[in-house]
Order: sequence, then structure tokens, then C-alpha cells
Amino acid sequence: MIKTDYLSIGSGVAGLTFAVKIAEKFPDRTVTIVTKSDEGESNTKYAQGGVAVVLDNIEDSFQKHIQDTLIAGDGLCDESVVQMVIKEGPKRFRELLDWGVNFDLDAQGNFNLGREGGHSEHRVVHHKDITGYEVERALLQRAHQLKNVELLPYHFAIDLITEHHLTQKDSGKLSCYGAYVLNERTGEILTIKAKYTLLATGGIGRVYGHTTNPNIATGDGIAMAYRAKARVKDMEFVQFHPTALYDSNEDSSFLISEAVRGFGAYLRNKKGHRFMPDYDDRAELASRDIVSQCIDNELKKTGDAHVYLDCTHLDITAFKEHFPNIYEKCRGMHIDIAKDWIPVVPAAHYLCGGIVVDENGKTTIDNLYACGECSRTGLHGANRLASNSLLEALVYAHNIFKHLSDKSLLFDHSDLPAWNDKGTSIPKEHVLIQHNLKELQALMRDYVGIVRSNSRLTKAIIKLDTIYKEVEGLYKESKINTSLCELRNMVNVAHLIIGQSLSRKNNRGGYYNIDNA
Repeated sequence: MIKTDYLSIGSGVAGLTFAVKIAEKFPDRTVTIVTKSDEGESNTKYAQGGVAVVLDNIEDSFQKHIQDTLIAGDGLCDESVVQMVIKEGPKRFRELLDWGVNFDLDAQGNFNLGREGGHSEHRVVHHKDITGYEVERALLQRAHQLKNVELLPYHFAIDLITEHHLTQKDSGKLSCYGAYVLNERTGEILTIKAKYTLLATGGIGRVYGHTTNPNIATGDGIAMAYRAKARVKDMEFVQFHPTALYDSNEDSSFLISEAVRGFGAYLRNKKGHRFMPDYDDRAELASRDIVSQCIDNELKKTGDAHVYLDCTHLDITAFKEHFPNIYEKCRGMHIDIAKDWIPVVPAAHYLCGGIVVDENGKTTIDNLYACGECSRTGLHGANRLASNSLLEALVYAHNIFKHLSDKSLLFDHSDLPAWNDKGTSIPKEHVLIQHNLKELQALMRDYVGIVRSNSRLTKAIIKLDTIYKEVEGLYKESKINTSLCELRNMVNVAHLIIGQSLSRKNNRGGYYNIDNA
């Protein structure tokens, strides 16, 4: 058994920000970070756009940013949360500067503020087109300087430990006592006992297969919290990024940042028609749900596999300066953006719902907190405003830190039981896992995509039940491995998305059901 004061599951901006702050505040307390891949692999790393924050008080204001967020959220945001997050933004941004995060400056030495879809002003601070990567770099560097932080890469969290694991079950409210964690290199399953546990496990994109998310985005934290009986809400609101680079040979899609449309790029169909002004006065700068639905409509009308992003009229030298990573990726696929249109298609990008938390990041289970994309704070409502995600993670990691700084360490509970895998064996046929994974992803794309219907959702429930029974059977008879656990988690997440989609009787933001129209 490993004992720690604070356990952070996930090493993106949410998990690292909390871990660094609490470790610096209490050098005599221990902080353990577990992450299932390399320590730098997270959704944060792939965040291209930046951090939305009000810095220009002449053109911009808190109220404008609040209003833009509320409009994107389509009436389902918690307005008090929106106000809190946005007003905290400048303080959290200054902390990033203090920690050594680099942001782009203009010729006058001021922060080069970008504008993205749904924003009424230029307010997105960025580092080229790899902002998340730069934030992750600085946070990891800081974490490694702290002697009371232990970072365990290639450690996969299997399940949270709550009362139902204890031989002497407590009555009343559920509490979290840590987690069972698989050492992926040795196969050993560790019991990590923690006074407080933070879920910072990122998104769910791989449930759809075609996604801008990395391979690790399998909804692990949400599935663990759901199995532990925490409240999970708004799972129907899956945001599809309108412009992922189309590649028929790849499952994971490379993101063409929303900032490219903010820079002036046009969306065109195969015939060259610029179609967005036909749908919305904001044209390419409409919010993500609108742009994704419009592209989906164009593809259904034409039967084409993708539309195009046209950058040929832009200043290509300036484009290369702003988006070097995107430019090089296109060049590597023999797309010369000075002359060629970029083939793009919507792909699963961001989940607006998740584990329900209060303003202190506390879940409905005692001693369990959640932060980042796996959490449902009320900031995003029915649709996330571009570049509000890193901001939300920074603010809520700070709120959890403040909240736990005022709480004394809990009394050490009883001993926790070791993981029990008696009667299981190493699976001989991994093909069953891969087959069910592909079937699940196809099901979600075809039946639970951008535009949904009650008929498709009802059929999806029936088809998912077959996959669920086979996966649960494999799980009960097999020695634990990461791919099987990830698949099990994705099945749980798919169940939540489909079930909560069927429960929604009106269309809001990123959720569109033709039977509710």
C-alpha cells in the first residue's frame, strides 16, 4: 500500500496546477500524481488556441466575456460560476507568467491577443499554436523541483476506493479513500490510500474514434466516478470541433485551430461556395455548435466526406508565424496552404458535462474532487466558448487548493483491502477488445453524432447493451490490463451520453435532436 496526503489522477493543467500549489503550501505533506501515459501526455498538451482572459480593459471587459460565455452556453450556464471564473482569469494568468509560461507578444511588446469563434473581442493569449504544450512544460518543470511531489507515469487508475470496498461498510454518505492503480510496466495493482483525491483525467474523445483528442482520452475519471455513485450530468453535450484535418487513414484527427478562422480563413464546399454566411450572420466566427451543424448539413446534402478551409487569400508569412505547427502538418500532407484548400471535417473535441462539482471542485462523494474536462462546473452550459477550458482548469485547481488549504488532514481510516483478482487469467485473445472498441466507436459516430434522433438513440442503447455484456464478461474473467479497462470506461461513458441524450427534450447548444426541432 502507498499512503499519500493528496492523490491527483491526471497530469494535465488541472492536476499539475493543484499538485504544485498544495505541495508548495505544505512542504511537509505528500502529493502523488498518477498518469497512465508519459507524464507530459494529456489533453492540455494538444490545446492549440490559448487561454481566454480579459486583459484589454479599453476594448474588452469582464461583462463582454461573461456575455459571450452565456450566449455560447445557450441558457444552461450557471451565471455565478461564469462570473467567478472570468473575474479570476487575470490573477490565474499572472501566475502562469510567474511560473515561466511564455506567451506571444506583438511588435509593441503587448500580449498578442487572438479572437476565436463566439468571442466579441480579441482576448485569447497564446503561444504560437501550441499553447497547451507550453503550459504543460512549465508546470512539469515546477513539479519536478518539489521534493514532496511523486509523479508516477504509466500508472493507470482502475477504480476509486469507497465504502463498498471496505469489509466494515460505513452508513450514510459515501467517501473516497484513494484508488486502485495498475503499474502498467510490472502488472502490479497498487492500493493508493489518500486523504484527498482529485480526478483530473481529461476528456472522452476516443469514445467516438474520430477525435482531436489524444489516445488517452477515454473518459476514465468520469467512468470511475459514475461507478462510485458520484453525480454525473450534461453528458449529452459533446462538442465537435468544426475543423479537424481530414485524413481517411487516421482515427485521431489533427486539430486546425479555431483561431485560423479568427485569422480570416473561409469555409467552402467542394464547389467552392463559401457557405457559412448562408446559415449565420457571424459566418465562420459563429460558435462551434453552429459551425459543426452547418458543416454536417453541407456533408449530408452533398454526400462528400469533408469540406474545405480556404487560407489562400491570407498573408501566408503571417500565417506561418501564428500557426507554425499547423503549417508544417499541412505541408507534411502535401497541402500548400498558399495555393491549396485544407480538407476539414468535424471531430469529437470537448465534453461540456461530466462529474458534478461545486465552486470548490467538490463532488457528491466526500474527499473526492474533480477538475478540468472531466468535471461539470456549470461554466460551459450547453456549449463551451473557445479557449475557456484552460481558464476553467486553472481557476478550479486554485479553488480546490484554497478549499483544501483550510481543511486539516483527515484521520487515517481503517486499512484498505488489496485488489482481489482471484480466479482471473491473462486474456489470450486481445482481438475481442479491439473488435468491441471499433464497434463502440462506429456506434457512437453513426448513432450519437452531431445530429441525433430518438430512433437512432434508442437503437444505440440496444446495441450498446450487447457490447457492455461482452466487455463486463471479459473484465470479470481477465487479469487487468489498460486496454480492457479503457474499453470498459468508454462503454460506461457511452451509456451516460446516450441515456442523458434521450432524457433531453429540447435542443440546446451542442445538442441537436431532429425530434426536438
